[in-house]
Amino acid sequence: MLRIITDFDGPITDVSERYYQVYKYCLETSKHPEQSVKPLDKAEFWQLKRSRVLENQIGIISGLDETQAKTFAQLRRQTVHTPDYFSYDSLAPGAVAALEKVQAAGIDLAVMTMRRVKELDYAFNRYDLGRFFPKNRCYCLKNDYVKTCDIDDKALLMERALVELPSVADTWMIGDTEADIIAAKNHNVKVMAVLCGIRDREQLQLYKPDLIVETLSEAVEILIAKSLSQVA
Repeated sequence: MLRIITDFDGPITDVSERYYQVYKYCLETSKHPEQSVKPLDKAEFWQLKRSRVLENQIGIISGLDETQAKTFAQLRRQTVHTPDYFSYDSLAPGAVAALEKVQAAGIDLAVMTMRRVKELDYAFNRYDLGRFFPKNRCYCLKNDYVKTCDIDDKALLMERALVELPSVADTWMIGDTEADIIAAKNHNVKVMAVLCGIRDREQLQLYKPDLIVETLSEAVEILIAKSLSQVA
């Protein structure tokens, strides 16, 4: 049997509007009341995020001084995962149809995400996604978990998943960040990186995934074809 372990933000949900709204709030909050700043439009902002430009630098590009940019970066980290902003997320185009294809093909499916339980539950309830991921196929952070960094935290989730999940013939990870790629490669899991998330092709190539594709839909089509060929 084939197993797909997919990240959530990026492959399944589009977080760009949430990140952009938080950016605008933090920029407005960090400047002086009468200060003129230079807000980026969404495309400019998202391009910088996807190419991993530092938060401080985004603040400076937007017209803040260095001290303000530090405040901006800290406020952004405190705000981006707060409940008021999760409503800005949307489903990635074609994501639900892709998950339905995985389910119909009888492929074992799990989700692995840096969201906390309550954050994942919010999205599951909003979009009826729990039907694809039973509780024993959900790997996320506890609500009281103290985060270190995504690379380390995701590696721990991958380690736990590979211990707990039943053995299968083949496993693929689908994700959109270096944390997904590193977690998979460090545990000898093949990994497909998608370009619909928060990293661009240049950043993803640095970590040498097995394959880079545009979307979850494209990844699923490839893996379903692979599964059928193995059966044949």
